[in-house]
Amino acid sequence: MSLQSIDIAHFLFAMGCLLALAHLLGFLAERIFIPRVIGEISAGLVLGPTLLGHFFPDIFQWMFLGFEGEGKLFGLVYQFGLLMLMFSSGLKFQTKFSKEDLKITSALVVGATIPAFIAGWLAADLLNVTSYLGSANNPLAIKIIIAISIAVTSIPVISKIFNDLGIMRTRFAKIVLACAGVHDILLWVALGYATAIASHGGTITFSLGFTTILINIGFIAGVLLIGHFLFNRFTFLKNNFLFKASPLGYFLFIMFMLAALAGYLHVETIFGALLAGIMIKLSIPTDEVDRIEHTVSKISFSWFTPLYFAIVGLQLNLVKNFNPFYFLGFLLFACLIQTLSVYITSRLIKQDRLTSLNLAIAINDRGGPGIVLASVAYTTGIINQEFFAVIVMLALVTSFLPGVWFRLVLKKKWRLMPGDENLVLDKDKELIDNK
Repeated sequence: MSLQSIDIAHFLFAMGCLLALAHLLGFLAERIFIPRVIGEISAGLVLGPTLLGHFFPDIFQWMFLGFEGEGKLFGLVYQFGLLMLMFSSGLKFQTKFSKEDLKITSALVVGATIPAFIAGWLAADLLNVTSYLGSANNPLAIKIIIAISIAVTSIPVISKIFNDLGIMRTRFAKIVLACAGVHDILLWVALGYATAIASHGGTITFSLGFTTILINIGFIAGVLLIGHFLFNRFTFLKNNFLFKASPLGYFLFIMFMLAALAGYLHVETIFGALLAGIMIKLSIPTDEVDRIEHTVSKISFSWFTPLYFAIVGLQLNLVKNFNPFYFLGFLLFACLIQTLSVYITSRLIKQDRLTSLNLAIAINDRGGPGIVLASVAYTTGIINQEFFAVIVMLALVTSFLPGVWFRLVLKKKWRLMPGDENLVLDKDKELIDNK
C-alpha cells in the first residue's frame, strides 16, 4: 500500500489527537482513583462512534476513515500495543516462592479457573448467546469465550493498583500476581482452541482439538525449556553484538521472533509476546529485569498501550450496540461466580475470612486480559460488536472495584493476609529513604 504525504499527515493528526486524549483522560482517571485504562478507553469512546460519531458523524468519518487504508494503519498500531502489553505482563510474572506460598498459589489457580470456567460454560446456554454470535457463527467457540471472560484475571491492572497503593512487595501481591499469571496462561490455551475452531469454519474433530491443544502446550513448553536454555546460552556471549549494541533492542527482537513463531504455528501471537516476557524474567537477574521492565513500560505506556486501549474504545458503539440490562446481569453473574470460587478455595486451604475476601476481589480484576480476550474474539469473528462491548465493559468495571476496596483496607489498617502484618507501604519506604 502506497501512501501519499497528505495521507500520512492525516493519519499522524488523527493518531496524535487520540493519543493526547488517551493520556489526558488516563491522567484525570488516576486523579480520582480510577485505573488509567478506563480513561484511555474513554478517549476512544469520546472520539469514536459513541460520542463524536453519534453527534458529528462527518467529523468522525473524516478523522478515522479519511482515506483508504487508514483503518489498517490503526489496526497495525493496535496490534503493536497488544504485543507490548502482553510482553510487559510477562515481565511481571512471579518466579520465586516459599513452599507455603506455592501451595496457596497452586490451590488458587485451580480454584479460580476450573469452577468459574465450568460455570461460564454451563451458563452460556442460559445467556441467549446465539444473538451475540460473530461472523464465524460458532456456538462452541462463543461458549469458550464466555467461560474465559468469567475466569480471566488481569496482571497489568492489578499490579498497577498494587504499585500505586505501595503494596507491590507484599506477600499478598506476590501470590495474586503469580496466580493471575499461571491462571491466564491456561485460559490463553483455551482461547487458542476457540480461535482454531472459528478459523476452521466450526468443524469440530478430535484431531483438530488434540492438535490445537498439543501445539499450544508444546509452544509453552518449548519456550520455557528450550527457549530458556538457548536464551541463557547465547544472550551473554562475547560475540552477541546485538545485545551489546542495545539490550532493550535485543529483548524486543526476542519478543517479536517468538510472537512471529506463534503466528506461524497458528498460536495467538500475543501468547508469544507473553512467554517472551516470562522467559526473560526467568533468565536474568532481578535488578536487570526491573530495569528492563521500567524501560519497556516507559515505551509501551507512553505510546503503544494507550493507543491500543483508545482504539478498543473506537470500536465500541455504546449508543447502538450495547444492552445495559444484559450487561448488568452478566456483570453480577461473572463477579459472583469468580468471588465464590476464590473465596471458597481460600477458606478450604485455611485462610481467614478477610484474606479470602481480599484474594477474591483481587482475582476478580479482569482488566487488560479481559479486553484482550474481547479484542481477539471480536477480530476472529467469534462474537459480534454488542457482546464485544459487554466483555470490555466487564473488564473495566471489575478493574475499578479492587482499587476502591484495597484503599479502604489500607485506610482501615486491615491485614491483607498473614505475613503482611505491620505493613510499611513502598511509598513510606521511599519517604524514609529520602529523609
